[in-house]
Amino acid sequence: MGTGLSNAQTGSVITSTIPAFMIIFGWLILKEPLDKVKIFSVLIAILGVVMIVGLKMTGTNVVLGVLLLILTAITWALMSVLIKKVKTYSSLQITIMSTVVAVVCLTPFILSDMSSLTSINFLEPKVIFSLLYIGGVSTAVAYVMWNKGLKVISASSSGLFYLIQPIVGSFLGWLLLGEQISVGFIIGSAMILASVWISVKFEDSDEEALASASNGI
Repeated sequence: MGTGLSNAQTGSVITSTIPAFMIIFGWLILKEPLDKVKIFSVLIAILGVVMIVGLKMTGTNVVLGVLLLILTAITWALMSVLIKKVKTYSSLQITIMSTVVAVVCLTPFILSDMSSLTSINFLEPKVIFSLLYIGGVSTAVAYVMWNKGLKVISASSSGLFYLIQPIVGSFLGWLLLGEQISVGFIIGSAMILASVWISVKFEDSDEEALASASNGI
């Protein structure tokens, strides 16, 4: 809804703030250190997203769209951080439970717009393939891997991997749709990848230092 009321570029830029909110929630809820390196990495990554997608504030109701997108970024970041506190369930179990809840919550919206479903030929091979890919690969598999990754590295570092999406999307647009690769894409991609590397490398250094200190004790 937020993207529909604004535009795709605005949606990409605002949702790129998810890592920033994950750092804040990780600090408040998980007591993760709020260090300057991770904050700097997030800022560089967000600038990288802006370089890739640009920023054009247009749409039918930009203010409402932006507010919905910000709310989306906050709730997604909070969900990702809270998953790290769930120790008794595997990433697969968490994905299954969240999917069931999502189906229940979305059913009323689907029932209110049944006309859009009746116009789709679900027996068409392209439709079947699309549903299997969206439901199986880009949703089920992606969520399981995301939830698994959240349990392996810190919330503040894992959020930066979310920003690789614009890079992959633009690359696939070039590969499959013949879209042009701009200089902004190359610079922005380098900024995002560098920010991810810096954050993860810094986290590894912290863990090694902590392990050395523990062994010394």
